[in-house]
Amino acid sequence: MKRNTFCRIAALVFIGVFVSGCVSSRNVARPPHDFDKWEKEIAAYEESDRTNPPPKGAVLFIGSSTIRLWKTLAEDFPQHKVINRGFGGSQIEDSTHFAERIIFPYRPRMVLLRAGGNDLWAGKSPKEVFDDFRAFVARVRSKLPHTEIVFISLSPSNARWKQADKEKELNRRVEKYVRIQPGLRYLETYALPLGPDGTPRPELFVKDQLHFNAEGYKLLAEQVRRILPP
Repeated sequence: MKRNTFCRIAALVFIGVFVSGCVSSRNVARPPHDFDKWEKEIAAYEESDRTNPPPKGAVLFIGSSTIRLWKTLAEDFPQHKVINRGFGGSQIEDSTHFAERIIFPYRPRMVLLRAGGNDLWAGKSPKEVFDDFRAFVARVRSKLPHTEIVFISLSPSNARWKQADKEKELNRRVEKYVRIQPGLRYLETYALPLGPDGTPRPELFVKDQLHFNAEGYKLLAEQVRRILPP
């Protein structure tokens, strides 16, 4: 085989492999979302509901670990009937999926959602997470058309500081959306943990620098208190 012919063939093979690799990387689909991993936790909530039924018309908090670890919820809002249905590590679509079991039975007067950070950390774009939020709203509206829905905005942490800009973008998308949607509210908390230098204050987090400690929750409660129904 002549040298020029060999070089042309080698070049074509290289280009083919390169293009194929680029196409494959663009078309890689995420694995199906695993809802089953939450089954034990959701079943535990249902068992608790059977033995100690929550009140109807309460204020429901749902979402990821910021909600699940909020142990002082009832103490922070003593004038309200509150229900905590957070499950740590969850994404917005998890709350949507389990709405039939841990939202609708309580017929809450208000639903406060704090979620989206795990979604971004898992590789979703702010646009994808925003679309998941809209799907959550549609799901709740399908059965509870008069229930007010509040999105508690994301706030940055030291552990996930590198996704702070994505959290800002998601917050902006949600805030813009709720302005034109009746029955929706947006609670701004992005700057809540930030110090004078614009970075999260370590003293507001537990050791992992991801989750709030008692002081962090005090600040969050102050913000939430402003938008709770009378």
